[in-house]
Amino acid sequence: MAFQLRPTADEHAATERARIEPFPVDPSSLRRSSTDTPVFGTLPLGDPTGGASAMRWREQVDGPQVYPRVSIDRDVTLTMSDGVELRATIVRPATRFGEVVTTPYPAIININPYNRAAIDFIDTTMHAPVLGGAVRAAARSVDATGTALEGLTTLTQVLAGGVIDVFGINRNLVRSGYAQIIVDVRGTGASHGKWEILGPREQQDSVEIIDWVSEQEWCNGKIGLAGWSYSAINSLQAADKRPPQLGAVFAVEGCDDIVRDIYITGGMPSAFIPAWLSVVNILKWVPNPSTLMRDVLRGNHFRWLRDRVASPATEIPSLLWGFLTARDDRIFDDPYFDARDPQVDRIEAPTLTVGAWHDLFGRSATGIYERLNLEPGRKQLIVGDGYHFDVGSGYGGKFAPPRLDVLERAWFDRWLKGHANGVEHYGPVTLRQQGGTWTAGQSFPRQGVSPRRLYLSSECSSSATHCVHDGSLQSTPCSDYASLHVRPDVRGLVSRDMTQVTAGATMALGRPFNADARFQERGALSFTSAPVTQQTPISGSMNLRLNVATTAHEAIWAVTVNDVAPDGTSKVLTNGALSASNRALDPSKSTYASDGSLVGAHHFLSRKRKLPVPPDAPVRIDVDLVPTDAVLEPGHRLRVDVYAASFPRYLTVVPDLVKARGRRQRLILDPEHPSHLTFLAGEGL
Repeated sequence: MAFQLRPTADEHAATERARIEPFPVDPSSLRRSSTDTPVFGTLPLGDPTGGASAMRWREQVDGPQVYPRVSIDRDVTLTMSDGVELRATIVRPATRFGEVVTTPYPAIININPYNRAAIDFIDTTMHAPVLGGAVRAAARSVDATGTALEGLTTLTQVLAGGVIDVFGINRNLVRSGYAQIIVDVRGTGASHGKWEILGPREQQDSVEIIDWVSEQEWCNGKIGLAGWSYSAINSLQAADKRPPQLGAVFAVEGCDDIVRDIYITGGMPSAFIPAWLSVVNILKWVPNPSTLMRDVLRGNHFRWLRDRVASPATEIPSLLWGFLTARDDRIFDDPYFDARDPQVDRIEAPTLTVGAWHDLFGRSATGIYERLNLEPGRKQLIVGDGYHFDVGSGYGGKFAPPRLDVLERAWFDRWLKGHANGVEHYGPVTLRQQGGTWTAGQSFPRQGVSPRRLYLSSECSSSATHCVHDGSLQSTPCSDYASLHVRPDVRGLVSRDMTQVTAGATMALGRPFNADARFQERGALSFTSAPVTQQTPISGSMNLRLNVATTAHEAIWAVTVNDVAPDGTSKVLTNGALSASNRALDPSKSTYASDGSLVGAHHFLSRKRKLPVPPDAPVRIDVDLVPTDAVLEPGHRLRVDVYAASFPRYLTVVPDLVKARGRRQRLILDPEHPSHLTFLAGEGL
């Protein structure tokens, strides 16, 4: 770049106005926050839309910006302390002539393993003069709710929900007076080195990137971290290092317990992990076309190629070896994972986290919020009723939260620029109640729920005749002994479990993959309550205690808890699984209700703590279920489905599969050792 233009006088004045007064102020509407910062008092408590405040946030994003254009430099090299070169894209505000402005602004950092070439393609497509507008308009207007294409519509509406701006280049944010830096994780994209999947060296890179950015002349020293999925996780990792320049975090579908969320849930690997590893390993071999020729001439490409040859398929051989032999420690809960889980309780920067009840990391959104040692407002939680790929779908609607790009702008404006926009008074806990609507409140679990227990009984409910067994859920333990047999099958291929493990992709295939579990239930032992007579909220963690036996030396148990409508539709609210040998509990990390009931079982899942499974001898297991928030309408029922497997959501390593070969699993209903569901709910169950 030969020279830089400073903002014109008009542009400079606009910048100052935006910094001081983000929108017109009625002094009578101001109230004071706990930090004595003036805020706008237009947001009614309990409004998930954000009310009039959110309308102003949206107007700021959709209206004219301080700068008309952006300048994008895709050929930036950052050298880490160990000599490894990371490649980055820097996006800065530009004048109407396309020249980058010199005014220093806060900087937003995204550190991503999915190759900046892919991000460039998305950005180019979404901002193409005709195509971009058409794509965004279609995403906003298409609505096939209630049809066979409902799932596909949900996926397309992601574009209108704003997550693409959080994931990649956010031009509107930059034009409003920010710099944005997108960095390829070491060993991925165009960066050199070996990919180590969120490991300690990669975490050190994040801190060094923050230091480098904060020292640049175009940064005023204030840093925000943002991202979706992987980049949300490394944002949380960097935040737990407490870099002094960090002012705020905006993390969409991050994770703080990789083992239990997705890697080996209940002691069983997920089909998602090898598929995801394969995608990233393929993408890391794709050179960035925007800098390819210059990289070849400077020798960068050959160093990049050398590093790729040294680690051509990171972690895939070890994962395969562990799956075949169970001799790799990463098939168990191991210090390898402890070093990668963000230490959320150490984070000091204001943090907004977004999740979904059926996300790949379904446990983490509420867990992160709970473990953040920040006052509500400085921490915010939003959880939708969806999956990983469809996050943000429906956001910005009439009764929904603001779009994610709107929330991101408001969050960073508040904590990096000091704008009195009231975003700290949003939520702080905004939830899409399954079976209900969006709500906003002060806590999760929601107020008004208390410990409940329902017992599994062999008595027929007459509501699940399509299942292997039609039992009931009752308020008292069963009085008769029963031994119920169940066999593994592959009906999990057509289920909400399948949609969860594909990150939401299979929802486009129809209701059995998303909204009606009756096909999968043909292989289930089912237990259903009587219809409720009033609206009954369910909120928080759940635990299912089962008395089980098997003819082999291992058994696989998968569980769902469902909302059953009067017409028989059975919709999964939450799920969980456990292999019998991993039943050992860690009481110090388990969660208990106010009456001492176990509601969140934390299993060791380590090699040393595996327990023997004696053939044909009953053992007690506690299956921890993903926390959720739901409401049963009058006439609806609560159902527990117990399966001998749910393929491919839960896979079995080969040695355990050999132990379980030809097994016949039994659920034993014994009055002396009752099986029961413990959860938090309102009156009605």
